[in-house]
Amino acid sequence: MKICNLASGSEGNVTYIETDEHKILLDVGMTVKYIKDRLSELSVNIEDIDYIFITHVHDDHIKALKNFIKKYHPMVCVSPKMFSEIEELKYYDRIVLYDDIVNLTDLTIEILKTSHDTSDSRSFILRSKGKSMVYMTDTGFINTKYFTQLSNLDVYLFESNHDVEMLLNGPYPRWLKDRVMGPYGHLSNKDSAIYLAKIIGPNTKKILLTHLSHKNNTEEKALDTIKEIFAEYDVDFQNISCAKQREKSELIEI
Repeated sequence: MKICNLASGSEGNVTYIETDEHKILLDVGMTVKYIKDRLSELSVNIEDIDYIFITHVHDDHIKALKNFIKKYHPMVCVSPKMFSEIEELKYYDRIVLYDDIVNLTDLTIEILKTSHDTSDSRSFILRSKGKSMVYMTDTGFINTKYFTQLSNLDVYLFESNHDVEMLLNGPYPRWLKDRVMGPYGHLSNKDSAIYLAKIIGPNTKKILLTHLSHKNNTEEKALDTIKEIFAEYDVDFQNISCAKQREKSELIEI
């Protein structure tokens, strides 16, 4: 399995996944041109994308969807609620409605419900030929019932949205601060670090922190927080980095 985050943050989110049989995108929250350019840097033709999985309907996760499906015609995987809300899918005939699992030829996608301020939001666990990764984003908390599924995976792309002190002292109005910190908002650096300390294991090879806020976080704060929390939990793991808004991440191969 090959994994590369193409963009991460409030402007838009896109992640590329490749197996022997499939080339897929998780969210398409940047422009088609941006996605095409980043894929070309990986020597991937955008026309070869055969599936798109959508986590939720906010614009920073579906911005390119209308133009993408019009031009390239991939299968689009959404929940029934998302399907009813995305107007451009109304007359599109290449749809997979997911609930808890999607099985492709050499790839299984487990669907986890998340808690965000939209009618339906999800995250994914992807498994292929004994390798695994999690794509966890846009949620105020993680239900403990998923901990077993999430434990000891190979790669974690994991939201680390905000530093609480920066958020509280920043420019957002009070209602927006409450929304971001609330149960339907985003994971803080500390929340993310605690969850990861509890679920990573001996098989874990890489953590990529995602969806960092431009106004309420920095890479340094996110990395310092996870290092501090890992030390408190006696977790010895060093291969941690942060995804960027307009740069693709390293290509992760497992």
